[in-house]
Amino acid sequence: MSTYRVTEIIGTSKTSWEDAAKVALATAGKSLRDLRVAEVVELDIAVGAKGQIEAYRSKLRVSFKYEESPKAAARR
Repeated sequence: MSTYRVTEIIGTSKTSWEDAAKVALATAGKSLRDLRVAEVVELDIAVGAKGQIEAYRSKLRVSFKYEESPKAAARR
């Protein structure tokens, strides 16, 4: 049996939504272990004052597995 947490993250890129998603996952992977699933839930564009594209943004819903703390395991 396992327990997972689902959270949303947003990555940005000046080149594409795909790169924005890669940035988000790479960054999340530095602090979250055991990432399981990433689902793209929204794509948008940040627009500058003159109407130019400033950034592509990808919102992802990611899940990762909770790890049991050593103290909790010892109590069982």
